[in-house]
Amino acid sequence: MGGYRKAAYWLDAADYDLQTAKAMRETGRYLYVGFMCHQTIEKALKGLLVTRKPGEELPYIHSPVRLAHLSGILTKCRKISFHSWMFCPR
Repeated sequence: MGGYRKAAYWLDAADYDLQTAKAMRETGRYLYVGFMCHQTIEKALKGLLVTRKPGEELPYIHSPVRLAHLSGILTKCRKISFHSWMFCPR
């Protein structure tokens, strides 16, 4: 599967998870909303990573912060606290 096809796969999966999170929110299943939002972010970052580094294997990690670092989007961001983990100037 080529880089753009891989990216499309991950971004489609992220969109599906986001729609699932919205459905869970509407039914008051808030624990699952948080989980699905984490899945959404993770998959979107993996889509970005395969676009930016198409020849590399995706790492088997689930940390959005680590994936953001690997994809290069945190280069202009700084850590401000443990709970609010980044601030990106516009």
